[in-house]
Amino acid sequence: MTASRFLRRTFLTLFVPLVAACAFAQDRPAGQEFTPEVGQAGKDVVWVPTPQSLVDKMLDLAKVMPKDYVIDLGSGDGRTVITAAKRGVRGAVGIEYNPDMVALSRRNAAQEGVGEKAKFMKADLFETDFSQATVITMFLLPDINLRLRPKILDLKPGTRIVSNSFTMGEWQHDRSVEATGKEGCESYCTAYLWIVPAKVGGVWKLPAGELTLKQSFQVVTGTLKTGGKETAIKGRMNGDQISFKAGNAQYSGRVTGDAIKGSVKSGGGSGEWSATRAGKSAS
Repeated sequence: MTASRFLRRTFLTLFVPLVAACAFAQDRPAGQEFTPEVGQAGKDVVWVPTPQSLVDKMLDLAKVMPKDYVIDLGSGDGRTVITAAKRGVRGAVGIEYNPDMVALSRRNAAQEGVGEKAKFMKADLFETDFSQATVITMFLLPDINLRLRPKILDLKPGTRIVSNSFTMGEWQHDRSVEATGKEGCESYCTAYLWIVPAKVGGVWKLPAGELTLKQSFQVVTGTLKTGGKETAIKGRMNGDQISFKAGNAQYSGRVTGDAIKGSVKSGGGSGEWSATRAGKSAS
């Protein structure tokens, strides 16, 4: 059974008792703190907490540093945001639709001594601007990931996306990592990383030629025309960094808007190359 089907079945199994639980929660005595239950229904998914060992590995996989701004989509009890705040990031924000979970997260952050650093918003994932993030973490279902994917691909090149267990369809992950049972993780123990690629599809003019690129997420193919010769190319994007091979020459460079500058190695020699975008393509 896939994890997605498991979560959906869990939701169906828990739906009836959860209705009663929600009704009870609405009538709980004033001052009684909300306590979440694994499998409780949310707006888009049921709540299953990410094991702390995987939270740590997710942030390690994204190479989170103090300069980063981390946003957790569907932040639940706040553990990922709190962990990021403890690492001293410049921003740690959780987006959560359930107001009880938001209040719980704020209490948890205060208890962990990062109440001023870890911020939580009651908001809808699909209506929230998270363009300032340098790292996005999430534990959502595959169909939710796919709905968010266009918005994610419009983020600044180099933004790191880390997901617990669920993928991005045909957008293949760049790296992955697993937490083990010895580390306290029994289920949902794989994290996947994607790095948002710069959009380079189209025609680029070189001083003495033309580069035509077709792009499928981080994979680029196309042709390089120089000196009256056309050579097929194949390469990859890593954020705003492009690398590809054309014949015996290895090109690498940085994409800045409509310009590329970098180096080329061929045989025993090396040199510089540059290109300016002449036209964009849809892919």
